[in-house]
Amino acid sequence: MSTTSTPHLLLRGVLPAGSDHEPVDLRLRDGRVAERGPDLPAKGAELLDASGTWAVPGLWDQHVHMGQWAAVGRRVDLADTSGPGEVLARVRAHLDAGEPGDDSLVEGFGWRLGGWADLPSTAALDEVAGSRPVVLISGDCHGGWLSSAAYRALGVEPHPGHVDEDEWFALWARLGELPQNPRAVHAAFDRVLREAAARGVVGITDLEHATGLWREWPRRVAAGLDRLRVRPATYPTTLDDALGEGVRTGDVLDDLGLVTMGPLKVISDGSLNTRTAWCCEPFVTDDVLPDPRGKSNVGPEELAQMLRRAAAGGLQAAVHAIGDAALADALDAFEASGARGSIEHAQLVRLEDLPRMARLGIAASVQPAHLLDDRDVTDALWPDRAERCFALAAMRDAGVELRLGSDAPVAPLDPWEAMAAAVHRSADDRAPWVPDQAITPLQALAASTDGQHLRVGDRADVVLLASDPFAVEVDPRDGAATAEAAARLREVRVSLTVLGGRVTHEG
Repeated sequence: MSTTSTPHLLLRGVLPAGSDHEPVDLRLRDGRVAERGPDLPAKGAELLDASGTWAVPGLWDQHVHMGQWAAVGRRVDLADTSGPGEVLARVRAHLDAGEPGDDSLVEGFGWRLGGWADLPSTAALDEVAGSRPVVLISGDCHGGWLSSAAYRALGVEPHPGHVDEDEWFALWARLGELPQNPRAVHAAFDRVLREAAARGVVGITDLEHATGLWREWPRRVAAGLDRLRVRPATYPTTLDDALGEGVRTGDVLDDLGLVTMGPLKVISDGSLNTRTAWCCEPFVTDDVLPDPRGKSNVGPEELAQMLRRAAAGGLQAAVHAIGDAALADALDAFEASGARGSIEHAQLVRLEDLPRMARLGIAASVQPAHLLDDRDVTDALWPDRAERCFALAAMRDAGVELRLGSDAPVAPLDPWEAMAAAVHRSADDRAPWVPDQAITPLQALAASTDGQHLRVGDRADVVLLASDPFAVEVDPRDGAATAEAAARLREVRVSLTVLGGRVTHEG
């Protein structure tokens, strides 16, 4: 396999997935689908026999934190921990297994506060970590639990417990300042890019909370990390820099044309598991919360001003809104500012807000795999509004553009898992959760291809499959049929991934 440019590739005899069409040839030239039809002449093309495979457009993950996803492999796994005690036991085991005298940063990921009876304590972590800097990131990435040594390394006064939302995001954005091994970082990125290409992924929107992400990605591509298209975001803390440099959404930023400027990302509220999503009604819980409706990180007027500045500078906006009140505030800000872009997550919605969302042309960037993780927590904290969570069918019926993603590392960077969750809203033996909000496999595919259809003029991004998981369209309300459809999606094998006419994965 080669990742060097292939200016002219002819895929012979592919079967369009999800149809009973006869085999066709696809001519890929100059980064586009140049011709489509049966028995096309070679005309000097590199010929690839694709008979017996099914073709879909290259897949996209529209919401990734790529630096965090790359780092997961070298972090302490804290998923499914029952409380602080179990987290500390895993950290202690990791430290005991390490080399004596190692004083490098230890990172952990995956703890979730939602079902815990006790809260994290810096003092308790210090008893385990000693002088070692330790940073433990919550599973939804909205909280951090740091040792005193980590706070000191960042020049920050230690906090007695965990930190969340804006206070945490300010620290999270600075983790890159801590000493890291450049070779290990490059190797971690190379690994996750290869894994993404092996799943048929050709592009991501990278919403990593990092300084100058739009400058960093061209350097990564030049260093050989060139298996994906990337749209890097900026955040309010670096908005002035982006505006000052004149980068606009869609601007090409690298020599290969793989990196294009993404949106301004604004985190307007919190999350369900940290009980900080900004809601119209209070959380249903016996816990004493600072605000039982959650937390608004950015007020409507401030948000509108941010979006207005971004729009004036040519930047679209990606507004994180998990609670229904946050979504309503975000739509107000989009309408007042004239900005374009997306609502990220759109986890809990008021159905009456969806027609306005469609009218404004604001896309819903949703991560369906989250509904598998959040099902039980939702039933505990939002039992009176579960039917409005991950309302994929209602959004689509209202005319809202759906864009699917993972929010990796919160969920794995795996578009097949995202599509399976959207189709069959269960990952265990239970019946689908709110099945009326499921969508069909072909609808899920359409929300995963960045608007590409393998038509002449589309990008030369093609994925060849060993089987066709879209051959049988199902009624989303038929639980048995959707379970089978989801199984087909999860079991699919990618035979070939082509990015801009060059092969990035052969399986």
